[in-house]
Amino acid sequence: MGAESERLQTSGWKKWGPYVSDRQWGTVREDYSANGDAWDYVTHDIARSKTYRWGEDGIAGICDIKQLLCFSVALWNKQDHIIKERFFGLSNAEGNHGEDVKELYYYLDNTPTHSYMKMLYKYPQKAFPYDQLVAENQNRDRTQPEFEIMDTGIFNDNEYFDVFIEYAKQSPNEIEVRITVQNRGVQPAKLSVLPTLWFRNTWSWGYDDYKPEFSTDSKNRINIKHRDLDECCLVAEGEPEILFCDNETNTDRFTAQHTEGSFYKDGINEYIVAKASTVNPANKGTKAAFNYDIEIAGGESYVIRLKLGDLSNTSFDNFDSVFDTRKHEADEFYEELLPVNNDADKAMIRRQAYAGMLWNKQFYYFDIHQWLNGDPAGPQPPAERLHGRNSKWQHFNNRGDIISMPDKWEYPWFAAWDLAFHCIPLADIDMAFAKNQLTLLIRDWYMHPNGQLPAYEWDFSDANPPVHAMATWKLYQQDKKANNGEGDTFFLERIFHKLMLNFTWWVNRKDEAGNNIFEGGFLGMDNIGVFDRNTKFANGAHLEQVDGTSWMAMYSLNMLAMAAELAETNKAYEDIASKYFEHFIYISGAMASLGEGGQDGLWDETDNFFYDQLRMPDGTAEKMRVRSIVGLTPLFAVEVLDDDDITNNPIFRNRLDWFAENRPDLAALVSRWDQKSRDGKHLISLLRGHRMKGILSYMLNEDEFLSPYGIRSVSKFHLDNPFTATIDGENFSISYTPAESDSNMFGGNSNWRGPVWLPINYLIIESLNIFHEYYGDDFKVECPTGSGNMMNFKEVANEIYRRVSALFVKDGEGRRPANGENEKVQTDPEFKDHILFYEYFDGDTGKGLGAAHQTGWTGLIANCLYH
Repeated sequence: MGAESERLQTSGWKKWGPYVSDRQWGTVREDYSANGDAWDYVTHDIARSKTYRWGEDGIAGICDIKQLLCFSVALWNKQDHIIKERFFGLSNAEGNHGEDVKELYYYLDNTPTHSYMKMLYKYPQKAFPYDQLVAENQNRDRTQPEFEIMDTGIFNDNEYFDVFIEYAKQSPNEIEVRITVQNRGVQPAKLSVLPTLWFRNTWSWGYDDYKPEFSTDSKNRINIKHRDLDECCLVAEGEPEILFCDNETNTDRFTAQHTEGSFYKDGINEYIVAKASTVNPANKGTKAAFNYDIEIAGGESYVIRLKLGDLSNTSFDNFDSVFDTRKHEADEFYEELLPVNNDADKAMIRRQAYAGMLWNKQFYYFDIHQWLNGDPAGPQPPAERLHGRNSKWQHFNNRGDIISMPDKWEYPWFAAWDLAFHCIPLADIDMAFAKNQLTLLIRDWYMHPNGQLPAYEWDFSDANPPVHAMATWKLYQQDKKANNGEGDTFFLERIFHKLMLNFTWWVNRKDEAGNNIFEGGFLGMDNIGVFDRNTKFANGAHLEQVDGTSWMAMYSLNMLAMAAELAETNKAYEDIASKYFEHFIYISGAMASLGEGGQDGLWDETDNFFYDQLRMPDGTAEKMRVRSIVGLTPLFAVEVLDDDDITNNPIFRNRLDWFAENRPDLAALVSRWDQKSRDGKHLISLLRGHRMKGILSYMLNEDEFLSPYGIRSVSKFHLDNPFTATIDGENFSISYTPAESDSNMFGGNSNWRGPVWLPINYLIIESLNIFHEYYGDDFKVECPTGSGNMMNFKEVANEIYRRVSALFVKDGEGRRPANGENEKVQTDPEFKDHILFYEYFDGDTGKGLGAAHQTGWTGLIANCLYH
């Protein structure tokens, strides 16, 4: 066991980490408007002057687990109208495809205990093109690509700084900081580098007026005094200027009410940029910074060294050796994870994927009751809020947790189904943290009393796909294998009981007709349907969803597998295993053929594909013949059980026999669970051979779903054959668009009409592996369709792995498809090996699109490269 692995077994090493958000402005938490317009209530422009209520943001920011004390790096290139304290991007209304960060930064390295961390920010030496980015994107429509910072040409002549920020922990409470600024241009360039400390404001809201303080008693030290932290300091090498102000809202700016003797949150900004008298001459406050006012020759670099920690240990004597040691230990840790035959490029990509996963941890604090009703210190929120967003979640109070975020700029809030996917690669490097994340959402102060899991802060009541059980079961199995067959049954049982409540919520709330066909609505798949999948039609029609129903079939099997595992040591779970099998079998019947009461199912025998259908009030149904990943989701409902899981559970065994004898019509629709494989496995699946081959013939067809980079979200068939429907006199249409959506159905970032989406590809791959576990090498399908090349399920899974990995791995010309068409990004040595893990990818070219740092679920690429 290496040093980092040992630290994972030791408490305290995660007290400090990269828990500061990349964007706190424009979030629901900071929105106190009457109409819920979060993007306009606190904008990027407002953020530098207004104190946040619920969290903090910064560049390469770190903080303690309670976010009492924060540190980040600010910069000023002598050209901009503001210092660069936080990343800039477009709000939802400003972008032609929704919100989008317009900066270049990369998460290069990180360890699970954050003993070593490294990131890179590219800062232009010319004036940052704020106005150009806004104006050009507003001038573009949805048929045009987003206008990115690389498109401005500001990096073309290399007049920019590479700012590398590294952290190394000497001990759990002593952190060394190294900032290396490289002038990539040929001319000398000036820059202010401002390592900044501040306290999260906990004293202005009327609950506790205790105010911590920064002060100084030397030329290079900021003393830190907070009653809930050990006394410590930030020490700088050299003698930079020390600046103080307060993390307080600038009332002069917003209310024209000057408070005598105040030095506001933007005080350092105004002092640096405008030479104003806005810093405290008494050298104290709740926000402080060192000002390194430097000039760097062309091609040269400048290194800033700082130490955050104990007052008594301020020497820099062993500074570099600590960095060298932690970096070596990080190398050692990741080398242990890599297969022997993994090449250097794949290893680098995988390591950056893990780094992004770890950098995207965030302190998340939200008390809905306080947020809706306002704080004692006021002002009183508008009355409309009491009946608006999340008003039915007043129990929600997460008390401040460290949570894995999808993207700390674009999605700086947890999302239930994203988080489940995050935990799969996280489990490879920090199983305890992954388990913690899955456990969080089932706690009483997250989960609704009615059993619903909170979706995301824009609407906790939305329905995310129920994948929590899938992730729980996968982590349990992985952990059991790593511990020589000893499973963590406490973890499994604890989550299982809460998931029973959640499963019941789905059954009671999302099966409108009570026919085992589910209508989840949005379900994370934005524009995948021909119309908004939450639409309430005037005539009372409702959409019956293949994916909603498939997710519930998968959920049933996940719960069945967990119950069967728990029944090995507690016979009470035998009944429960039988219960979830029964749910599965009735869902299968409703979905695959004629549902209860003679209603049409979702399988189309003519096309050999599953389609959503619109259920009319008179009981008739119209199929929405859109070939999308919705029709592939039945693949996910598959589980393999050992023969012992059945034979040692007489209640379960009897129920299986009862269905075989009394409901052969249902038994005939799903896999032959009573037929053992050669090694004693039983397969339970929505799909028997005929339907399996029908779906796969589409999925593996390069003119339909199979792209060079994985499985598309909409079949390319619809490029020349768009689907149209007329409902209530309104025309709807959907076609294949490989990149950004051309529809404003949801406004903003609604893009699922063709791109490759990693979490769905991951589930497809995993399902194929499960099918192979039962069928072995004998059952083969044509891949690609029409090629004459026959593959077993494992080989098909590996082929999709290969294609998905091709998004990031260099091709024969040394280019990474995900990097897009920009020549500098593809070929410049200072760009081409820094990886961005995008939200989704062009279905034809592989170009990365959407959120640029979505290492959350796109971090699954680490698993793909391993295979």
